[in-house]
This record gives sequence, C-alpha cells and structure tokens, in this order.
Amino acid sequence: MTGLTQSMANFVANPTFGEDEKAACEIAKTGLMDTIATMMAGHEEPVVKIVRKFVGAPPAKGEAPVPFTGEMYSAADAAMINGTAGHALDYDDVALSGHPSTAIAPAILAAGYVLNSSGQDILRAYVIGYEIWAELSTREKDQFHLKGWHPTGVFGAVAAAAGVAYLNRLSVDDARQALAISASLASGLVANFGTMTKPFHAGRAAAHGIEAVRLSQLGLTSAADVFEHPAGFLHALSPAGHVDRTREANQLGKTLRILDSGISIKRYPVCYSGHRTIDGVLAITERENLKADDIKHVHLTMGPAQASMLRNHHPVTGLEAKFSAEFAVASAIVAREVGLSQLTDAFVTRKDVSNLYGKVSIEVVNTVCPLDSAFSLTDRVVIETTDGRKFDSGEIRFPFGNAKNPIDTAGLKKKFMDCVATGRAQNPNMRGADEGLYDRLVNLENMQNIRDLFK
Repeated sequence: MTGLTQSMANFVANPTFGEDEKAACEIAKTGLMDTIATMMAGHEEPVVKIVRKFVGAPPAKGEAPVPFTGEMYSAADAAMINGTAGHALDYDDVALSGHPSTAIAPAILAAGYVLNSSGQDILRAYVIGYEIWAELSTREKDQFHLKGWHPTGVFGAVAAAAGVAYLNRLSVDDARQALAISASLASGLVANFGTMTKPFHAGRAAAHGIEAVRLSQLGLTSAADVFEHPAGFLHALSPAGHVDRTREANQLGKTLRILDSGISIKRYPVCYSGHRTIDGVLAITERENLKADDIKHVHLTMGPAQASMLRNHHPVTGLEAKFSAEFAVASAIVAREVGLSQLTDAFVTRKDVSNLYGKVSIEVVNTVCPLDSAFSLTDRVVIETTDGRKFDSGEIRFPFGNAKNPIDTAGLKKKFMDCVATGRAQNPNMRGADEGLYDRLVNLENMQNIRDLFK
C-alpha cells in the first residue's frame, strides 16, 4: 500500500485527468477569472497597501508581476500581494469550506510567469491544486472552522505547492518534499476573521506554495509521511481526531472532485456563511416591500460553523460587517443590497442599519451539507413585522452563484467588469486590466505563454 503523502506526490508529478480534463479546466478557468476580478477590485484596500509596504520596493530584476501596479516582484512576493488583494474584499469564490482560487491562482500565475508556462498548463496546475485540497479536506468528518482553522490558509498552502510543483515538473521525490514542507508552513485562524489578517492568510498560502517548491529544489528535507503521520498534518488539524489518515489516495486523477464540488461564485462581498440568509431576506423584503420600520424580528436558522464565522453581532466597521449575520439582514432590508458600497464604516453604523442588529436572532441546527460540512443542509429566514405578519423563506439549499445554482456566463462577465470598474474608480492609474483581459481569460487554454495575459 502506498502512503497518502506518496500517493499525492505521485499524482502531482505524473497527473492524469481522464476524459473530463476539458470540463475540469473550464471550472478552473472560472476560478482564475474570478480571482483576477476580485484582485483588481481589492487592490486599494488597506491590507494590500500594508503588505506591499512590508515587502518593500520591487527588486531591480523582478520575476513576476503585480498586475494592478505594473511592477515586478519575486514570485513569492507577487503571489502574496495578489492573493491578499484577491481575498481583501471577501468577494472571491468558494469551495471545499474555503477559498481555493485565491490561494492557488496567484501562486500558479506567478510561478507560471517565471517558467513561461502555457495557459493550458496553468489550468491543469489549478486542477491539481484543487484535487490535492479536496483529497485532504474531505477526509475529515468534523468542521475545521469550529476548531479555529481557516481552510484557506491551511489547505491553500499545500494546494498552491501542488500546482507550483507541477508547473516546475518536479520529480516524485521533490514533489513529496515540497508538499511536506508546505504542510509545516500552513496556518490561518478563524479568530482573525473580520480583520486584515484574514485576507493575508490567502496571500501567505500562495507565497508558501512557491517557497515550499523552491526549498525542495534546494534540497530541504521533510517527512515522507507528513500527512498521514499520527503527529502530522491531518491529525494536528482534526477537531476531534475523526480523520481518515490510512486510506490510500488511489482515486486522484481518476475521479475529479472539482467536477462534483465545483466553484461557487459570490454574489455578495461578505462571508459565504451568510449568503443564503441574504438571498432569503432580499426575496421577502422585495416581494413584500418591507422597510426597516416594519421589522419586529428576524429569525435565522443556520449551521454551527456558519454561526461561528458570523461572529460580529454589533459590527462597527466594514471589515467586521463582512462577518455579521445581523449586518447582512440589515443591509438587505435598508439598502435592498449587500454590496461594496454598503461595506463602509459609515453605513454599518448608520442608525437605521444598526437599529436592526438587535432584532435578529440565530438558531443553530446540526444538519450537515454533504457537499460541504461547514454548512447546514439548509438555512431559513423568518421575518415578523410590527403589524403581526410573518414571512417564511422556506428551506434555502443553494444560494445564487453556488456551483449547484450557478451564475451564467453573462453574470460572471458582469461581476468581472464591475470588479475592474471598482478598482479603476479607486485608482484611475490601475494597470493590468485592459479591455482585452476578459477575452484573453476566456481563451486561456489557447495561450502559448502566460506572460501574454497581462499586457
């Protein structure tokens, strides 16, 4: 029997995709497009400016671009800046209880730039990273968020390393070393949700993927059984030890999980745990033409991990509001929208908005979504008005934009263009997003050199 770590390394070094490669790469392309869009929209956020200041001035001979500035940095630093920007607004896509694209895409784009990789190789690298993330995360029965782990940080580092290892065509032994190194670099805590450190998790995961590969290439050693070891990655992360460390990863490349789990595109730039709630509140509010003064009480039903992430019951900043069910409800009622323009400190603390926070209650249910254990099977919204009426959303299974309730091509393009417009409105000198960028991404599999992406 081949151990888990070795099986993963075998797949990364010699991947197979079966007959479904084209479909898998189309999903990967969606993830890349959404990440680049949210990266452009979030590039002026304070956290990105801090990370750029921390990195310092670009070197005289940089390796990879930070497209929105037009500057070249080391590959790891470019990945860190771009990953942080992509997650800064919490508007990037969702899957596997985290945000895979914002960790994987910046890493493989930076590494691919250095290596003159083709667009098709970038897409394959994304699929490989996604499959490694899925292989690890789906072995756990319990919810990582409840233990305090942010999957984007902990699985993102390993997934990014897998994609970068493939692009570098590492041998099986070197790929195994890189994956094991990334396992020790991985981190990210739920306690930092609602602060600048959360998007930094994504940036560091992307950078760690590149660093792990380069350290492996230089000869840094690591454990050959780091993922399955009793003191290794999976057991250390496990909330209660209910993790399968023994099963061989013999389905990698045979059954592609990306085709089942897919990628969910966010409609709202807030924590995905609240998206069903927002859909439900908006549907009722718009149908019944409810106003803030009409609301007596709003009762929400959701899973425990969702409730734990939506931890800010009386937010006072736009960042805190991203992780607040109360804000999600209030914004949907007052503005009939939960968008970037509502996520300001001024709107969050506005009296007609904040007065609704105390009218929201949350009931936790212990059903589990079989596709993502961080979510309950369904959520529910019940709104009671001051004149005694009661409106029930019914069970909400998949929010709009979910992989099982997907956004169409027109919707994806609209979000992309809106994100680019948001970025340009904040910085008229923003680089990297010319009119042809979207079309080049649509045809990424035909691009001979990824350096042609950002012109």
